Amino acid sequence: MTNLIENIGYDLIVNEIPDSARVLDLGCGSGLLLQRLKNEKNVTGYGVEISEQSVSQCLERGVYCYQGDIDEGLSDYKDNSFDYVILNQTLQSTKRPDFVIQEVLRIGLHSIISFPNFAYYVTRLQLLCRGIMPKNRLLPYEWYETPNIHLITVKDFRMFCTQRKYPIKKEIHFSISDSGGAVIRKFNPNISAEYGFFVLNGAGITSSNSVRP
Repeated sequence: MTNLIENIGYDLIVNEIPDSARVLDLGCGSGLLLQRLKNEKNVTGYGVEISEQSVSQCLERGVYCYQGDIDEGLSDYKDNSFDYVILNQTLQSTKRPDFVIQEVLRIGLHSIISFPNFAYYVTRLQLLCRGIMPKNRLLPYEWYETPNIHLITVKDFRMFCTQRKYPIKKEIHFSISDSGGAVIRKFNPNISAEYGFFVLNGAGITSSNSVRP
């Protein structure tokens, strides 16, 4: 189950990114996604990962990665440094998600942001019927050990982008089938989708108008 959760949306991301793009994957884990992008799309890929063990795994895969905390910002990168910046299943574990998103939009012409959708109907029912914090494949941790510190819904993120005038290029919200594939949820995804998946265009944010922590 752990590998299934880690691999969520990889096919969608690979399909979204064009050949030979310059890509930065934030919270890249063991580098599996960057390895796929390198092999299948011939991208120039870089990763940022806080775990020393995961950085070592990236290097073993032949993926360039450096150890860093994205909550501290991405000041090492200039404005519009990348064609695509990926924030896959990472946003909910950041301390300053608003600042991280600003930085993502500053350094990337496009960004792909995905996250567990806390408004998914199974999660709602567990909280309503049992009265305790949900634990399922979407949120597989006990409340006291979860890395998810900012739970978010599809509707929340859409409203966030609208309020800040961050242009949404595409939405592809999905759930996971019993066979492990992605099932696109077009009808009321705030309830029916396990995961939110957004593609944003660069919003014209530069180092001169980004808000620092």
